Amino acid sequence: MSSLKVTQTKSVIGYEESQKRTVRALGLKHIRDSRVHGDTPQIRGMLHKVRHLVRVEEVNEQ
Repeated sequence: MSSLKVTQTKSVIGYEESQKRTVRALGLKHIRDSRVHGDTPQIRGMLHKVRHLVRVEEVNEQ
């Protein structure tokens, strides 16, 4: 299974509360914060919702 590296690129200030909670649920607290998540439909849905606030890269598991 592949993994996704998620990096917050923009502030959540001024965006809907649900988008703020989604970014926080992804484990991101600050701009340039990164987390690695498994590539699941649930994570993909969360990333789709906040795609304007984050950058996503595929990473290979070793």
